[in-house]
This record gives sequence, structure tokens and C-alpha cells, in this order.
Amino acid sequence: MTLPFPFPAIVGQEEMKQALLIACVEPRIGGVLVFGDRGTAKSTAVRALASLLPPIQTYEHCPYNSAPGTPSINGHDRNRGGEVTKATPVVDLPLGVTEDRVVGALDIEKALRKGEKAFEPGLLARANRGFLYIDEVNLLEDHIVDLLLDVAATGENVVERDGLSIRHPARFVLVGSGNPEEGELRPQLLDRFGLSVEVETPRDIEARIEVVRRRDAFERDPDAFCAEWEEPQAELRERIASAQARVNNLEASEEVLRKASELCLNLGADGLRGELTLIRAARARAALDGDERVEIKHLKAVAPSALRHRLRRDPLDEAGSSTRIERSLEEVFVA
Repeated sequence: MTLPFPFPAIVGQEEMKQALLIACVEPRIGGVLVFGDRGTAKSTAVRALASLLPPIQTYEHCPYNSAPGTPSINGHDRNRGGEVTKATPVVDLPLGVTEDRVVGALDIEKALRKGEKAFEPGLLARANRGFLYIDEVNLLEDHIVDLLLDVAATGENVVERDGLSIRHPARFVLVGSGNPEEGELRPQLLDRFGLSVEVETPRDIEARIEVVRRRDAFERDPDAFCAEWEEPQAELRERIASAQARVNNLEASEEVLRKASELCLNLGADGLRGELTLIRAARARAALDGDERVEIKHLKAVAPSALRHRLRRDPLDEAGSSTRIERSLEEVFVA
């Protein structure tokens, strides 16, 4: 089994790391989109999450990662076995994947061997209660995008085909990465991501040297490198678990709510999804910081990620989304 690169060992890319940690703490955030240059640790960071996430309780042979106490899925997973602890799933959805592989289909082997109509769960079943990762998400075929939009909106995968009628939960954090030079993301899918991050190749010589040094050390001896970073890994693991346990108890003051609305109005963000995401992300950041309540500093820290992809293009303003948000933060949060 290939060891993932330790998350704390990733050099720089603080906004990306913050967004992924927020998604770990608050799955309702709606997922994370990471766009930027090739070779900027996008895939590395996502795959490193698997070793940080607290395990889940489920059944030994359950293909849907059902929580203990939940009923079987349409009677198709009666033989689920006893309760066990499993790693939180982080599932890759490859480009060119077929619809059957994503949603599930008739188990041909059982149909031919036993004459039974049995359901073979797909990637959405495996990703339930975990993360679904799509590299080069902007190159995903349209019919798969439509399918993911439907499931993301309902949290449920419905399969009606080949004489089968299956309905199972499919609640996951969607994480997508890509290079904007290879094409833009469909607006419908873009809107589903709670946070959007832009990553760039490091321009600082010392940072570049440190990236190369750490990657080279990892590739030469993965076990020794991971052992060296186990203490920071354990600390971050505990930080995530603690934040998950307390995030729902943190209150956002009237001032925080008002400033979130003022910022969205100032930027001309469409709808109210931006404000909801902003508050949820700020609450998760406060939980990660170990603070007792959501404050303005948390709001400001997450604003670029929460709002960057929700702004209308202004033909009279050549500034990018990040610059417009920084400008609005100065206007709304005046001293």
C-alpha cells in the first residue's frame, strides 16, 4: 500500500489546506474546488486527508458505509456483519468513468451464475459519509456532471434500471481540482462547491527548495519520512476530531451575521448561498482554532474561499475575484 504524503509536510498553500480542513470539520460546507498550476500539491493534499480523518462506525460487509442502527438498503445488504470501525472513505472518481461505475448497476456475475437480480454498488455508495475526489474536474463529461448535481442536491442515489429499484444515501464532501487553462467548470457544478481556492507555483526560492527537499526525502524513504511527521499528523488529527465535536455549539453573533451580509451585498453576490457558506466556514475555522465563538477574524479568514466563485463578472472592473474581495473586506471592515 502506497503511503500518502503527510498533510502537515505540505509547504505553503495555506488557503488550500484551510479549505480542506474546514470541509473535514463541516461537511455541509458543500465541498472544495482547487484550481491552479500543475504540480502545486492539489492531489497530494486531498489524498493526504485519508490519514487525518477520524474513523467511522459502520458494518463489516456494508457497501454503503451505513451508520449503526440504520436499516438495510432495500434489503440488498441484509448480511452486513457486525459493527466495525473503518477509515473515512476518500474515493477517486476518474475521468472517463462510466455511469454504471458511478451509480452502480446489475451484478452480472450473480445474474449469470445464480440467476439473481443483485445490485453492484458504485463509487457513490463507497463515498457515502466520506469524500469524493475528482481530479481535472473541469474535463468531466457533461452527463456525469448532471448525475453528480442531482445526487449532491438530494444526498441520495436512485437507480432504476435492469429491473432494479435501489435508493441509498450518498452524502459526501465533493472535492475537485483542475487547471483553468484546460477549460472552465460548468456554472451549475461550480455553484455546488462551498469553497473555491486558487493555488499558484511558489515564487520564493526558499519555499521551492523546501518543497523539493521534502518530496525527495519522501520518495527515497516513505516510511522514515512519515515517521518523522507522525507527531504533527497526530496533533492535526486530534485538532480535527476536537473541532468536529464542538463546531455545532459555536454561536455567531449579530455583528458577524450583519458583516457577512454586508460583505455579500458589497460584492453583489447572487442569492444567499454565499452568506450561509461564509457563516458555516467561519464557524468551522473558529472550531479549528479552539475559540469559544465565531468572530470577525474568522469571517475575514474564510471570505476569499467562500465568495471567490460567486461573483458576477464586471466588464468595467478588470480586477480578479480575489482582488475584489480584498477591496470589499477593507470597505466593510473599516477600523
